Amino acid sequence: MNYSKVNNTGGWICFLIATITYVLTLEPSASFWDCGEFIASAFRMQVVHQPGAPLFLMIQRFFSVFAAGDLTKIAYWMNIGSAVSSGATILFLFWTITALAKKTILKAGDELTTGKLISIMGAGAVGALAYTFSDSFWFSAVESEVYAQSSLFTAIVFWAILKWEAHADEPRADRWLLFIAYIMGLSIGIHLLNLLTIPAIAFIYYFKRTGKATSSGIFKTLIVGILILAVIQYGIIQYLVSFGAYFDLFFVNTLGLGFGTGVLFFAILLISALVWGIRYSIKHQKKLLNLGLISTVLIIFGYASFSMIIIRAKADPNLNNSAPKDAFSFLSYLNREQYGDRPLGYGPNYNSQRVGIKEGGKTIWRKGTDKYEVAGKKTDYEYNNNTLLPRMYSDDPRHAAFYKEWMRLDDAKVPNLVDNVGFLFSYQIGYMYMRYFMWNFAGRQNDEQGQGSGHEGTWISGIKPIDALLRGNQTNLPPSTIESNAYNRFFFLPLIMGIIGALWHFKRNQKDAGVVALLFFFTGIAIVLYLNQKPLEPRERDYAYVGSFYAFSIWIGLGALAIKEWLFKKLSPTNGAIAATIIGLLAAPVIMAQQGWDDHDRSSKMVAHDIALDYLESCAPNAILFTYGDNDTYPLWYIQEVENVRPDIRIVNLSLFDTDWYINGLRQKQNESAPLPISMKPEQYVQGERDVMPYDDYKIAGNVELKNIVDLLLSNDESDKVAMQDGTKSNFLPTKNFKITVDPQQVISTGTVPAADAAKIIPELTWTFNKGYVTKGTLAMFDILAHNNWKRPIYFASTVPSEQYNGLDKYLYSEGLALRLLPLKPDTTTSEDRAEQLNTPVLYNNVMNKFKWGNMKTATYLDPQSSDDTFIFTNLFSNLAGSLIKEGKMAEAKKVVDKYYAVMPQKFYGIRTVVVKFYMAENLYKLGETAKANEILTQSADYINKELTYLADLSETKGLTGSQSVQTGLYYLDRMIRTAKANGQDKVSTPLEKIFTGLEARFSVYYSQQTPQ
Repeated sequence: MNYSKVNNTGGWICFLIATITYVLTLEPSASFWDCGEFIASAFRMQVVHQPGAPLFLMIQRFFSVFAAGDLTKIAYWMNIGSAVSSGATILFLFWTITALAKKTILKAGDELTTGKLISIMGAGAVGALAYTFSDSFWFSAVESEVYAQSSLFTAIVFWAILKWEAHADEPRADRWLLFIAYIMGLSIGIHLLNLLTIPAIAFIYYFKRTGKATSSGIFKTLIVGILILAVIQYGIIQYLVSFGAYFDLFFVNTLGLGFGTGVLFFAILLISALVWGIRYSIKHQKKLLNLGLISTVLIIFGYASFSMIIIRAKADPNLNNSAPKDAFSFLSYLNREQYGDRPLGYGPNYNSQRVGIKEGGKTIWRKGTDKYEVAGKKTDYEYNNNTLLPRMYSDDPRHAAFYKEWMRLDDAKVPNLVDNVGFLFSYQIGYMYMRYFMWNFAGRQNDEQGQGSGHEGTWISGIKPIDALLRGNQTNLPPSTIESNAYNRFFFLPLIMGIIGALWHFKRNQKDAGVVALLFFFTGIAIVLYLNQKPLEPRERDYAYVGSFYAFSIWIGLGALAIKEWLFKKLSPTNGAIAATIIGLLAAPVIMAQQGWDDHDRSSKMVAHDIALDYLESCAPNAILFTYGDNDTYPLWYIQEVENVRPDIRIVNLSLFDTDWYINGLRQKQNESAPLPISMKPEQYVQGERDVMPYDDYKIAGNVELKNIVDLLLSNDESDKVAMQDGTKSNFLPTKNFKITVDPQQVISTGTVPAADAAKIIPELTWTFNKGYVTKGTLAMFDILAHNNWKRPIYFASTVPSEQYNGLDKYLYSEGLALRLLPLKPDTTTSEDRAEQLNTPVLYNNVMNKFKWGNMKTATYLDPQSSDDTFIFTNLFSNLAGSLIKEGKMAEAKKVVDKYYAVMPQKFYGIRTVVVKFYMAENLYKLGETAKANEILTQSADYINKELTYLADLSETKGLTGSQSVQTGLYYLDRMIRTAKANGQDKVSTPLEKIFTGLEARFSVYYSQQTPQ
């Protein structure tokens, strides 16, 4: 039989299975996190967050063409781009597995029998399809993110080195190595994960060229592989740009030439050197030198996709992260300087004390009018009690508390090397990597965020939860597990298949098995070491480790060969191969697909899209909307930039507000939004100017007009500044008590407050600033507030942390998913636990007539972020209904409740759902909807009982756990009882009291009468 034909056909069949799977389950619009930014930037060729992904954006822009002008389909077709890329990854994985399998079982001169052919193809199908349905890869395959294309490039280069190995003794075989170099250069424009295949590639080259391995040869090859990785990572990606930048500095500042001349000279110098070197290598027959130089050229060619970043940055698009228009800003962009540094080999612990600042740090340069100017020095703190391999280094109070709790350290303990290594193995590897690994190949209990405490995100659920395995009995699982679509039971079978395959591979072909193991290590554990992840991340980070899951899937495929060889010796080769393949398919891809489909099917989910629309529709025309995080910003960028929804609104991300390039963008017209009323001049907030200004209390009586505060902070008069420790002078804040004088006629004329509510307008807004310093971003907000004069409505997204309100909380009124700044007398009658003020008429119109609900009620699956949004929406409905009841508008309140039942799922998504459902039940009693209220209380109590009983069972073996859930559950169960009694519903309160009594007895150490946070 024609092996190549069968192999190609098998690969394309796996490609079709994977691609069809991903197309059927992909999200029809933008997803949460970075997807909205990527789609918006790809569609308009804009600049994404550091360090950029230009080739990804260009490829996705190509897929957007298939939308044929339908703006609402742009995101769908870009998601198709990820689906196709992921399907192609499976194609190359199949060919990789079959190449390794053929090489292992078919020695030189052996006949390719039907049984061996089936075995090889079966191994490829089992491994490739197992990876197809693996949790982390499937998640990235159905949204417009870089990881699908990154995986494809990783698959291509690993397949290509096997192709080189198969043809290495033929003339011109090294063209495969050059192909790999070019693909790696291109991959830099997508993601750097592809580079981690280099050490494995180095070993394949070494084994093929030497024929036999020695200990010294293996060690040298490992060092060479790591050095090649370092040369590309630092030498080409960073230092080429760095050399160009400093050449430009010399040509501009010393020689007086124009910007860019130094970069051009360096480029000519580099090209000339490479051409000379290649000619020299040809003339003197230096084959390895020639190969290395041409590979370098091809890597640079691929890396040249980053020219798109500079070209588009100079065009000043709406999304222009870091504005890398010149050599030094581009260098900063590539180096991810926006995100800061983290210690790796040596550094401080979380409780190390700062004892000084390192002098003579690297100079930070910025582009001036006619030369580069000094923006400051890059300084680093000096600490006492440094340690090798610092893993517990963050001094954030939340992180410090976590380190101490996880490692059981007391406050006086200074962690040593042993403690840090313990944290590395127990948390960073044991919890944050192995948990993800087990999700993919053993099973998963639920999709709750795993922070390392309580039962949330329990990492295994193969046959029984791990605690049940240890205790030897079946724990009664809580509703958060049983009712979760993410409760995936693989019965450890894919894991067992992979282990069997690895053992078989090492036994039959130690060299190749070692290469796969190296790939597994560098794309998994090595990333853990390099990232040095802090705890309490805002989202799961499993997507970073998909390369190691790819490597393990190779062994899952080879596990089918082991089954055939070890279990079916007595069957005929053909029958044994067929039986082993069937067992392999059932043990891995079939069960993974069956269990995983319902929690990866996003085909009907529109939550990110619709919540973005609702954020914007919450705002009046020409509004300024302050946002903060990824998920209240990126989806909004998408729907505004791509679908052209509410282009009149100016979105201001407070996380970026402290940068000069972002403020520059706000001072320009964008879409249909006029420039923001910022009076600051660029030279007053350029990098290095007014980065942080201290508070120095001057005991000023009364409140100071905000315009005067802004003028003082912008003053260049030396008498308006204070001396800093380093000898420089800085503007400062002399008081925290501010005010904005209100002109009632102006407020009414701009439509901020209806004329009918003129009596509610206050003469001035007075408040106390809530921070001990002012950044340039805060100054810019003050500038906007002081000079806006109520011409443009000002909003804060409801998910913005309250400290970012800068003390204005009491003047913020909910009009949907945004809080509007209004000059009205604060409502002091709002109950303490539901303190949000509402602009009820506007909110009612938005909820009943404008908002969309993301198909939450009918979607097959809501991921953790989307299920969190059900909490936000339920709270919105409850607050609106309560406000209408308070105003005596019972008919409108009933319509709101009916709308809630029509569009919101009634499923519980954690204990937090109980909280918002309780307030809805209170409203239902007031509306006379007693049956519905009783139903909510009864269902909530049952949910609390099962969840807390599970935690009580865990506590018996693992110690006290889930204290916050217990506190919240018991607190609101007690309130439910009192509410039911107050409404004469003893038939409800009596059974609830029994539940409460039983749970209180088991958790008396937790329970208090205080409201849980």
